[in-house]
Amino acid sequence: MSFRNTMAALAGCLASCIALSGSASAETYPARPVTMIVPYAAGGATDVVARAVAEKLTGAWGQAVVVDNRAGAGTTIAARTVAQAPADGYLLYMTTSAHTISGHLYPGLTFDAVKDFAPITLVTKVPLVLVVSPQVPASNMSEFLAWLAKEGDKVNYASPGIGTAQHLSAELFKIATKSGITHVPYKGDAPALTDLMGGQVQMMLATATAVIPLIESGKVKAIAVAHNRRISALPQVPTFAEAGVKDFEAATWFGLLAPAKIKPELVEKIYTDVSKIVAEPDMRRRIEQLGGDVVNSTPAEFARFMQEESGKWAAAVKASGASLK
Repeated sequence: MSFRNTMAALAGCLASCIALSGSASAETYPARPVTMIVPYAAGGATDVVARAVAEKLTGAWGQAVVVDNRAGAGTTIAARTVAQAPADGYLLYMTTSAHTISGHLYPGLTFDAVKDFAPITLVTKVPLVLVVSPQVPASNMSEFLAWLAKEGDKVNYASPGIGTAQHLSAELFKIATKSGITHVPYKGDAPALTDLMGGQVQMMLATATAVIPLIESGKVKAIAVAHNRRISALPQVPTFAEAGVKDFEAATWFGLLAPAKIKPELVEKIYTDVSKIVAEPDMRRRIEQLGGDVVNSTPAEFARFMQEESGKWAAAVKASGASLK
């Protein structure tokens, strides 16, 4: 065999080996530890969900799944890291609704929140709950709206920061109810809820996770859940529709993403394994105790959802005039 023919045969053999290796990658994945980035500090609801999933995946895969908390800049620091990472399945991203808001708030981002990420699964939604200070003379939606109409722009609403789902959802509530409420941003849920309990602000659309203990202890009053059905953690609280405000739903969500160019077979494997974990009774209980609603969507369903969320939040940001530079 000539030298040229020998090299051609070797090249063909190498190409075949690469093809076989690629087709078998989902079967051998993961062959080393996996990192799951969370865009918030440890201890919050996103971190709790991520660590619960990571722990179960570690057992299922026989490889450590390590949570890496990278907080800051409205989740954009973590998102940029993931968008620029190798798309080999060894860096995953448990993010929230803030991911599809940030692109409309921060000019000059080097990544696209939809195009630069591969959706794996929407794990859960956590509905927002309209809560008011104990000093507000209202216990249901009709009383609250009547009070809003009377008080006008004297009513202040809290949020954990400009551009959060809580802030923008309250702006949509302002439009839907034609009220003159004024935004008071805080640096997180804790100080916002402290001032709500003390009466320095009068209302807040807060995550169920953050307010369930405060509602149960009577430190704030729950008016309605911004969801299509009542949630098991707050069965006594009506939905907005039941309370007379139609077509108003607002939630934060937790979903798993990867860098955009990850192989489809890896996406399918990760989704299949995470889906089994989220469906387990103990995981469902943990999520429901946080006030969450288990979703467990397919990658295609999550992709459609992210497109819808991006459009919704773009409109909300424009209506509110919010901007972060």
